[in-house]
This record gives sequence, C-alpha cells and structure tokens, in this order.
Amino acid sequence: MHPHHHHDHDHDHGQCRKTALDRVESACARLGLRMTAPRRTVLAALLHDHVPMTAYELIDRIAATDKRPSPVSVYRALDFLIANGFVHRIESRNAFVVCSHEHEAHGNGAIFLLCEDCGVAVEAEATDLLTRIDGVARASGFEVKSAVLELRGLCAACRAKGAALAHGLDHDADAAE
Repeated sequence: MHPHHHHDHDHDHGQCRKTALDRVESACARLGLRMTAPRRTVLAALLHDHVPMTAYELIDRIAATDKRPSPVSVYRALDFLIANGFVHRIESRNAFVVCSHEHEAHGNGAIFLLCEDCGVAVEAEATDLLTRIDGVARASGFEVKSAVLELRGLCAACRAKGAALAHGLDHDADAAE
C-alpha cells in the first residue's frame, strides 16, 4: 500500500475526512438509515487516504488503533455502505473506496482514475458519460443497476515524479559522458 502523496480536493486531508463523514451522516439521517459504530469505523478507516483497500487491509487498519473486527462485521458494514452509495467497489482490485460525490446527484455510476504507481483512486466527475452509457443500455432494453468504469494510468504526481527522475537520469548520463 502506498501513502497518499497528493490530494484531489481543495481542503486539507482532515477537512476532506470530516466533509465525507458529515455527508454520509446527514444522508443517513435524511434517509432514515442507521449509521452504526461498526459502519462508522469502516468508513473512517476507508477515509484514511484515497487508496482503495481490501476488506482485510481494512481489518488490519482498524486493528492498529482499535479492537480487531471480524471479517463478517467488516463485510456487513461494506455491504451497507455500498448499497447506499457511500462506498464503491473497485472490481479490478477487489478493494473499496469512499464515494466522493453526493450519491443522489451522481446516480448509480462512477468513473475512477486509478494510478498504477501510487495506487490512488480519484473519482472523476463525468455525469455526461454516465448518462450516455445509461442511454445505450436503455436503447437495448437493459436496466443498469450499477456501473463502475475504471481507467488505469498514472496520476499527475506520479507522472511529474517520473519526469523528474527521467530528467535527473538524463542529466546524470550527460554528465558522465
């Protein structure tokens, strides 16, 4: 697991976590859903950074600061969080990440930009693309229940780091000649 070395929000990381927790808490209150302690614990662990985590990584993260939860309790919490649009499952990694958008405004779809170097997952705003995908499905008589599109590549920070390393290596090679 790689540390989150950059941030895609305008707020500092602590503010990002608070905003996400507040958003989920208010949605639960509005929808009459119970945000139990195990669900809150799993959500808080996922909010540690923007790198998707497997259920067992979540268990280890929680166990580092609290009583070790059972896999069943973590999976139940994840099921609730996913069913209500608060968390997405990144299929290719069998991992989970907190939804960074208002669920009602975003529908049942998500587009993730997944960095192959640092592991960060950024949820992209692409409502127009999700609307087009839904239209294509409806034209075929298909009802989309969930759509998670995953795009893999390098985030801006890793691209910059790679360019800096390449430039440094080119400079070192030039100096050696």
